[in-house]
Amino acid sequence: MHPPSPAATAMDFSQNSLFGYMEDLQELTIIERPVRRSLKTPEEIERLTVDEDLSDIERAVYLLSAGQDIQGTSVIANLPFLMRQNPAETLRRVLPKVREALHVAGVEMQLTAAVSFLTILQDESVSVHTYAHSFLQVILLHLEHRDAGVSNAWLETLLSVIDVLPKDTLRHEILNPLVSKAQLSQTVQSRLVSCKILGKLTNKFDALVIKREILPLVKSLCQDVEYEVRSCMCRQLENIAQGIGTELTKSVVLPELIELSRDEGSSVRLAAFETLVNLLDIFDTDDRSQTILPVVKSFCEKSFKADESILISLSFHLGKLCHGLYGIFTPDQHLRFLEFYKKLCTLGLQQENGHNENQIPPQILEQEKKYISVRKNCAYNFPAMIVFVDPKNFHMELYSTFFCLCHDPEVPVRYTIAICFYEVSKLLNSGVYLIHKELITLLQDESLEVLDALIDHLPEILELMSTGGESSVQENKLSSLPDLVPALTAAEQRAAASLKWRTHEKLLQKYACLPQVISSDQIYYRFLQRMFTIMMTNNVLPVQKAASRTLCIFLRYNRKQEQRHEVIQKLIEQLGQGKSYWNRLRFLDTCEFIIEIFSKSFFCKYFFLPAIELTHDPVANVRMKLCYLLPKVKSTLKIPADKHLLQQLEMCVRKLLCQEKDKDVLAIVKRTVLELDRMEMSMDAFQKKFYEKDLLDQEKEREELLLLEMEQLEKEKQQNDGRPMSEKTFEKKRRDSKTPTSLPKSIPISVPGSSSATPSTSKEIKKSKLIRSQSFNNQAFHAKYGNLDKCTTSKSSTAAYTPSVSGLSKTSMISLTDDSFRTRNTNSAPSSFSSNTSLPSTSRGTGNSVDPKSSGSKDTQPRKATLKSRKSNP
Repeated sequence: MHPPSPAATAMDFSQNSLFGYMEDLQELTIIERPVRRSLKTPEEIERLTVDEDLSDIERAVYLLSAGQDIQGTSVIANLPFLMRQNPAETLRRVLPKVREALHVAGVEMQLTAAVSFLTILQDESVSVHTYAHSFLQVILLHLEHRDAGVSNAWLETLLSVIDVLPKDTLRHEILNPLVSKAQLSQTVQSRLVSCKILGKLTNKFDALVIKREILPLVKSLCQDVEYEVRSCMCRQLENIAQGIGTELTKSVVLPELIELSRDEGSSVRLAAFETLVNLLDIFDTDDRSQTILPVVKSFCEKSFKADESILISLSFHLGKLCHGLYGIFTPDQHLRFLEFYKKLCTLGLQQENGHNENQIPPQILEQEKKYISVRKNCAYNFPAMIVFVDPKNFHMELYSTFFCLCHDPEVPVRYTIAICFYEVSKLLNSGVYLIHKELITLLQDESLEVLDALIDHLPEILELMSTGGESSVQENKLSSLPDLVPALTAAEQRAAASLKWRTHEKLLQKYACLPQVISSDQIYYRFLQRMFTIMMTNNVLPVQKAASRTLCIFLRYNRKQEQRHEVIQKLIEQLGQGKSYWNRLRFLDTCEFIIEIFSKSFFCKYFFLPAIELTHDPVANVRMKLCYLLPKVKSTLKIPADKHLLQQLEMCVRKLLCQEKDKDVLAIVKRTVLELDRMEMSMDAFQKKFYEKDLLDQEKEREELLLLEMEQLEKEKQQNDGRPMSEKTFEKKRRDSKTPTSLPKSIPISVPGSSSATPSTSKEIKKSKLIRSQSFNNQAFHAKYGNLDKCTTSKSSTAAYTPSVSGLSKTSMISLTDDSFRTRNTNSAPSSFSSNTSLPSTSRGTGNSVDPKSSGSKDTQPRKATLKSRKSNP
């Protein structure tokens, strides 16, 4: 395709084009005219100018007296500030002017005044007595404003004032005038306001006053000639019933509700039905069965013939209704209500005809929207309906309905059932396997909104699925659901391909629960590499961090040493020594997660040296981030076992102080040095001030040791038996054992400073260790996973820049040395590692000449690094 010639791209000054340009100019002129007209003339500017020497009070009085409406509105909006600054002068000089201005004020000034009066009440700038004396009459005066929005704004302010006013003031200023305001001779607006005020006043007086003065007004308004007033008063009966007690409710309120439920106005009947449902707890069994149930049955039977808005309300309250009337239904009534619910769940689906929306009449479209709302409300009430039919009958009575809701063509319906999925799983308990396929369906839903709703409780759902809904750990039942892992990976890829990165971040965070429910090999082959890819290629920082933390949890509970070594090597080589400075920043994030999730000895063995070598990084941002991390790095050291590491850390900090040229980094280095000096070092022995943190670190080390012992003993068993241990056998052994809360004395421990762990020669001890180790993968994770987030919150809230957190220490009773992480069989080492080292720690060479600019680019070559093994202190 050839580029256009200059002649073709040149401006065409032909007659037709010229007229086109002139029309465009005329349009621009028309657009500018309103702008010119809005400019103020010198006379108008003069009238808007105020003397700068006036005080706030004087300026407010002047603007309310001689200013324009916009200036008066500004003064009223500023009234709360004036009340806080000088309440006496504001009440004496400004408030009278406000009253005068409100008599002729427009809608905007009225709305502003209502908000300002409410703010003054909430600020408690003056006493309640002063407020009632100065502001109450103004509020009452404007309650019946001709504009409905203004009237409602003043009414909201009055209802808030009623909460704080004393009884005497309420009686004389509000209740007594209300008798005349509620009469039929008053306007409809006045009677509507009276209904809402009566509903609020009921809780402020004793039963005698309510019975003598308020209830007659309530009865009168319930029988008003206007359906709006009857409906409004009906909705206030719930508040009135709560204020007058059970006896008066049964004798006065219930008859009114029954009568209103037969009203000719559909909105009145709807209000009566909703009020009855909300008051079910107040009435006894006889009232429910003899009085309320017939009304409800009649309402449900007539609902399909009435307006769709009644169906929307009925479907929303159906769960509460069935729960409130549970126990008084006959079997036939029970079945009838259940069938009614099922019918609502599919309402409108039979009319699907595949026509284009543009060809459907607007009234049909509006009707379909209401049907969607009905089905959405049915999905919302589904957990209540499970209780209604009993979870044991779910498969026969409600499974087909649940299937329809999960496959509903409308997103709002599927979104709502996804939110309820966890509640449904809990109710089904041991029958949770019945909805395995629906979980897969929702995970594969084309709408990310549905996926986002489902993953809020994904860890809890998968836990229920894996344990069959029982609290005791039993055989993992997700093995019977082969579609789960493909559905989870497809959901993540769909979230990654969208622009909704928060959903992607949340999903990655929830995937941290997977070691609890699927095997270590499945995680390694299906999820671990994906986490690496996200960390290195995704452009959203929160998503990268979520992937990093989840990868660390996968690594923490991986059961094969060879796979763990491979992951660690990738972290160091592809991130810590990566070409891009962005990857090296993510390596430091990963180091922070490693410190949080793993034991201190694990970090020191594999990540300490690669982390501090970044002090020589040519990119200032990397060095700066490392400086912030150094206090946490130092907190992983124990003295005297890690004395040589402490010396290397001090040497790196010293070089930073002497050689750093970037002023921002240097300033942070100086602050970090002061913080490091204030830190108290952890000792090999337990210290009282760090006791809880030492115990936590000891538990982490014990679990890491159990992983190593488990793998080694499984290999020995395979060599002896000549066949691998089956998953069923492993699960049986895991169920028969429990992870101990503290490491038994029979388990050999490795002491810091020793070159190797002392193996036990007793076969019984080995067998005991194997059983305990095998229990770790599920039981230990199940017990610790919830505490892991608590630990995270605790650590992050007391950031490692304080001495209390920097003092995190390991225990001398049980700790892991370098050799405790090695396999006893050298043939099991991964092929990518040298035969004489388990996993080399990395140390960046300082003698390599590196161009700072090129090292900051994502296209430059990685800096060379020498591999060293950390030596144990003798």
